Amino acid sequence: MSRTSTGSSSRPSPERLALRATLERAGVRPSKELGQSFLVDPFIADAEAALADPGPGRPVLEIGPGTGVLTEALLRRGVGPITVLELDHRLATHLGRTFGDRITVVEGDARFAPLPPAEVVVGNLPFAAATPILLRLLRARVPRIVAMVQAEVAERLLATGGGRESGRLTLIADLYAEVEGFLPVPSTAFEPVPAVAGRVLVLTARPDPLTRGLFGARRKQLKNLLPGVLPIGWSAPAAAEAAGWPSDWARRRPEELPSASYFALARALLAPPPAPGGTEPGRSGPGREIRG
Repeated sequence: MSRTSTGSSSRPSPERLALRATLERAGVRPSKELGQSFLVDPFIADAEAALADPGPGRPVLEIGPGTGVLTEALLRRGVGPITVLELDHRLATHLGRTFGDRITVVEGDARFAPLPPAEVVVGNLPFAAATPILLRLLRARVPRIVAMVQAEVAERLLATGGGRESGRLTLIADLYAEVEGFLPVPSTAFEPVPAVAGRVLVLTARPDPLTRGLFGARRKQLKNLLPGVLPIGWSAPAAAEAAGWPSDWARRRPEELPSASYFALARALLAPPPAPGGTEPGRSGPGREIRG
C-alpha cells in the first residue's frame, strides 16, 4: 500500500486533501457519533469493487458510500445498477449531484431502512454499527456481502473452534454464510484517522434449510422451535438423536449450540426419517454428541 495513498507520510496525500475539500463543499464535519471516517485509499476501493463485482446488469447495494470513493470504483468496473444507502442527508445530496442518474441514492439508516433488492451488498460499514448491519444482511439472505469492518469484529467473524474470539456473532455468521478474510486495512487509509484498523471480508450465503426458523425467535427453547422446521415424518427427539445433539438440547436456546450441531442436523435430515418409537423428548440416544 503506497504511502501517498494512505497518508502515512508527513504531507497529506492528494487523495486526502481532495476528500477534505469534498467534505468542506458538502458542509460535512466528520461526526464521531455517526462513526464517520472516510476511505481515502483508491487501491482499497478498487480491491473491494473487484470482490463485489457480480457481472453486468446485476443489482448492487452500497451501504455507507460517504463521499463516493467506492461508488466511483464500482462505476469504473461497469457494475450496475447501483443503489447507495446513506444516512447523512448532506452526503446523500452530494452523491446525487456527483453521480447523477448513474446511481440511485436512498437516504436512510442501514439498520432499519428497507433494503433494495441486490445480488451483492458492499460497503465500508461504520465501525460502531457494523455488527447490527451485518446481522440484518445475513438474516435477509443477501447472496454476497463485501464489507469492511473493524479488525476486531473481523476476527470474531473468522473465529473457529470455539476460541476466545468466538461468540454469538461468530455462530450466526457461520450458520448463514461462508466467511472469508481479505485485505487488512490500516487506520491511515481513512480520514479522519480512527483509533482502530479495518479488514475487508466476503460473506457468501449458505443454503437455508433451518436457520430462519430456529433463529427467528431465538429467545425460545429448542423444544418449542425444532418441531416447526422439520420435514414430515421427523420428530424432534429423533432428529436431535440423529444429529448427535446433547441430551439437554430441549432446554437450550438456538445460540447455545455450536454451528456444527446445525450442520449435523441438516445432514441427518437428508436421510429418510426413522421408524416411529423409542426416544424420550429432550433426550438423544447413544449416538455421537456435539457439546456446546
